Amino acid sequence: MNNYKEKQISNSNISKFAILSLIGGFLFLVPIKYQDGFNIPVGIIIDLVKSYIHQYTMHIMLFLVTVNAFFSLVAFIFKPKFIMEHKWLKRTLVTTPLYLISRILGAIIMLAVFFQIGPEQIISPNTGGTMVDLTRSLVSILIVISYTMPLLTDFGIMEFVGILIKDFVRPLFRVPGRSAVDLITSWLGASNAAVLLTEKQYNTGYYSAKEAAIIMTNFSLVSVPFCYIIASILDVQHLFTPFYIIITVVGFALAVITPRIPPLNKVPDTYNDETGKMVNEDVPEGKSKFQFAVESAALRAKNSNFSNVVNQGNDMLFSVIFGLAPIIISWGTISLILVEYTPVFKILSYPIGYYLNLLGVEQAFQAAPAALVGFADMFIPALILAPMESVQTKFILGALSLVQIIYLTEVGTIIIQSKVPLKFKELFIIFLERTIIAIPFIVVLTKIFVRF
Repeated sequence: MNNYKEKQISNSNISKFAILSLIGGFLFLVPIKYQDGFNIPVGIIIDLVKSYIHQYTMHIMLFLVTVNAFFSLVAFIFKPKFIMEHKWLKRTLVTTPLYLISRILGAIIMLAVFFQIGPEQIISPNTGGTMVDLTRSLVSILIVISYTMPLLTDFGIMEFVGILIKDFVRPLFRVPGRSAVDLITSWLGASNAAVLLTEKQYNTGYYSAKEAAIIMTNFSLVSVPFCYIIASILDVQHLFTPFYIIITVVGFALAVITPRIPPLNKVPDTYNDETGKMVNEDVPEGKSKFQFAVESAALRAKNSNFSNVVNQGNDMLFSVIFGLAPIIISWGTISLILVEYTPVFKILSYPIGYYLNLLGVEQAFQAAPAALVGFADMFIPALILAPMESVQTKFILGALSLVQIIYLTEVGTIIIQSKVPLKFKELFIIFLERTIIAIPFIVVLTKIFVRF
């Protein structure tokens, strides 16, 4: 009787894993025909949510960001009991001086953009306006991602895939097999969603600090639709197939190289102190890899339920809105002001200009700033390159901008704000490494395989 009961429980867990993981896999990993191209179902849902609520998100974010800044300041100065003795309010509102400044600055910029009051450098559509629009879009992404992501992370599919392909993934990228799901999610979806997914996996003990750092900085590629948008801005959409193939090949090479050099190889291979290691991909003796993969996935599904999904979704939604949005607005705006209104990036890019010129890239010095400004935001390189005459240069630098990955306004701020031990300095070094290593790969592949 007990054996029958255990079998029933096992079968129900396997069914739970299979059904929910298939739904999660379909939502995040299967591109379907949509409008004039293809998109994953989660991307389509995000677009639909955005179309319904985008007109309200400006007012919602204005209210939340300003209230957050006000009560964070109150908590910092007065430490009232109603905040300090409430677990969620304390966790949300009590912060460090630097993050407090970021919240206050974010609220000021939000108010300035909303009322169109203040210096043009702040309220311009190319600076503060861009960052405010980005946070408004982030709301739509979060509403969907926060409550659908667990179908991909909490019900077994990552354990199942990870065990089956670990012997291929770990030697190449020095990460567990389960990270392949992160890669596919980002590749077909959104890079910020993939970074949030990876952060959650680290926080819950399913990645070590080193694994999370490698995944965040190598696997969080922008989506296929976004690559096509960049190609269209650069007017090289007719060359999109070789454009995307080169991005894929170079991205793969960078994911092999950068985990083996500092700073990534110096990140400690330790797990979150609060959780410890929560996963094991080593196949025990007497079991096939497939059998162990199914059992591990079923066990993960058994330990997950929908109330946890809702609670985790709430935590992710509000932690990003209250903690991350003000940082994106404040530091993103500062970065874009430096790009738009100062010669900082032009001066810094001179060595890159010589490097490009040495490799035979046309209009090398004119294009060089585009190789660095991507650190601030992934749209800017394409906007700088678009007016240029050389199609080959636009192709090369456009492909480069899409493999650099470390965009402060998109994924960089999320990484810095997370518990993964990568901060601004390390991210900038990784960005430079990816840029310097990628350029000759892209130039050679472009000159060999692309005809303009």
